Amino acid sequence: MSRNMATLTGFGAVLLWATLALFTTLSGDVPPLQLLAMCFALGGGAALLLRPRSWRAWAQPWPVWALGVGGLFGYHLVYVLALRAAPPVQASLIAYLWPLLIVLMSAGAGLRAHHLAGAAMGFAGAALIVTGGRGLALSGDHAAGYALAGAAALIWSGYSVLSRRVAHVPTGAVSGFCLGAALLSGLAHLALERTVWPAGAEWLAVAGLGLGPVGLAFFLWDIGVKRGDLPVLGAASYAAPLLSTLVLIGFGRAEGSWTVWTACLLITAGAALAAKDMLRRGGQAKAATRTR
Repeated sequence: MSRNMATLTGFGAVLLWATLALFTTLSGDVPPLQLLAMCFALGGGAALLLRPRSWRAWAQPWPVWALGVGGLFGYHLVYVLALRAAPPVQASLIAYLWPLLIVLMSAGAGLRAHHLAGAAMGFAGAALIVTGGRGLALSGDHAAGYALAGAAALIWSGYSVLSRRVAHVPTGAVSGFCLGAALLSGLAHLALERTVWPAGAEWLAVAGLGLGPVGLAFFLWDIGVKRGDLPVLGAASYAAPLLSTLVLIGFGRAEGSWTVWTACLLITAGAALAAKDMLRRGGQAKAATRTR
């Protein structure tokens, strides 16, 4: 698989994450950690059903398991705790520093000024989406929540960048990571939450989460971060909150506004700027093909 194709595959995860908010709102009152346990189990189990021999990829040393399970479970646990300890808008924006951190951490992967500029534009667009264009005042009363949100950003960006160092590990191992994260999420749920089961059509939303944004997305992301262009993928990841908002608008669960359309311009322009090298490579490859 070429570098450009791997990057596009990784962006497939971002497209799936755009459905996260919609499916979550349709899943009823299921507590977040219980929902994660169910979705991780469904995602990992479905992968095993589709590729029964993928369990062979689980034969990895413990540091690989610590990275895989720790990244998936650690990020989601800390993010949930951050939302409990700080206002959701502020916590979400701080947690959404992870694409920018991926760009900064991937300096060894050919970081350039246009990568940073594109990521900065993406963050500005994400800030508009999350805050609705209103001011954002941080309070010392929620310092613990802010710290947890920052930790979530560090965990996911660290998991994504460090995955590059274990690029030899087959993507099939992600099914094991998902099941491990399901087990830990279930234990955390029993310790921190009251069990509430979905009812009726809410089960379809849970299935959508487990098969998409909390399932297949992690496999696509694994391919992208291991074989793709990390700075480009990081900057392009700011499309997730924008696309999520557009999906909610399309299903009548949110309304369009100047902030949404301004964010659309910022994030699109930022992603295009960050990806200009990749786009140039693609154009050169097509030109070379036509001259043969």
